[in-house]
Amino acid sequence: MKKTILATAVLGSISLSAHAQSSVTLYGLIDAGISYVNNARAGTTHDNLVKYDDGVASGSRWGLRGTEDLGGGLKALFVLENGFNSGTGAAGQGNSMFGRQAFVGLSQNGVGSLTFGRQYSFSTDYLGGNYSTGGQTVAGNYAYHINDVDQLTSSRINNAVKFSSANFSGFTFGALYGFSNQAGAFAGAPATGPATAQVAGSSRAYSFGVNYANGPFAAGAAYTDIRYPSQATTTQSSTSMANVTTGTIRDLRTFGVGGRYSIGAATMWALYTNTHFTPITGGSTTFAAYEAGAKYAFTPALTAGAGYTYMHLSGARAGHWNQADLSVDYALSKRTDVYGLGIYQIASGRNGTQDVQAQIGSSTSFFGPSGPGADNQLAFRVGVRHRF
Repeated sequence: MKKTILATAVLGSISLSAHAQSSVTLYGLIDAGISYVNNARAGTTHDNLVKYDDGVASGSRWGLRGTEDLGGGLKALFVLENGFNSGTGAAGQGNSMFGRQAFVGLSQNGVGSLTFGRQYSFSTDYLGGNYSTGGQTVAGNYAYHINDVDQLTSSRINNAVKFSSANFSGFTFGALYGFSNQAGAFAGAPATGPATAQVAGSSRAYSFGVNYANGPFAAGAAYTDIRYPSQATTTQSSTSMANVTTGTIRDLRTFGVGGRYSIGAATMWALYTNTHFTPITGGSTTFAAYEAGAKYAFTPALTAGAGYTYMHLSGARAGHWNQADLSVDYALSKRTDVYGLGIYQIASGRNGTQDVQAQIGSSTSFFGPSGPGADNQLAFRVGVRHRF
């Protein structure tokens, strides 16, 4: 009888131990608030707009992540992450169930991870959060570059195989390939027929990057190439720019390099990106963005930030954009903060036969449409963000 009781206790402890080596976590974030934007009507007037605005500092989301210890430093892992609009309850990323991320894979201590599914490019992983004003402050999605042309925040690649290295004395690196999933089109070959039909061509993507972070200093670089970006490799019109639609682009290539340095309570960063668009027909266009910013933690709860971005469009089209932003963030707890920000943007130059100034709202604004002839926009925002 004693032996039976002892055996049962041992087996029970083994079962509990095995269970403890696997975990599934529910997590999420909700960001909501009120925004004001001037020159906000895309018609004949320049009316102002006060609106409920979701996901400015951070995109609202919920997700599941899990790991299983397989022994010897090997683990299985997965992430399923849904984006949504807190104002309407609608799913984001083209109404996808897990449009932000959806992948499964294996990781090995001292080597890295190999994952399969819908995943971020290294332009987003290494540059967007580390070296941009949008990633470093609550300016968030208002501060990222026009329509995210350089893939800093919304570069999600379908059908992707991704290797991310372990941390080697501060160095990390990785590579990703997104399959076209079309027969005979491993490299993203176009469809047959005239140029107007070639937008049905298959899309493939690849990305790679390297990052170093040690103590107060960090620096990184990344490159992403997307063939036929309108063909669902990315989730939204993040590859559009001034008067250029995704359906006309044969190839998008973007390279970026950034750095960050902290001195006590202050952090400073700088970022350069260069994005080249090759259309199906006509001349190519290059979009260069130069950005710098800083933030200062006055207390553990109170942080203020500032950023400046200059963007230059050259080639088949031309234009200039300048943006400045100020923000303040106050943490009510480890999970909840309130924030305020102000952003000003001005455009100049010509885009084909039209003024860039007249196009600032339709496809080139950071934060909303504007009326024809408007060469600037001003936005203010107050919001609350809760993590769970």
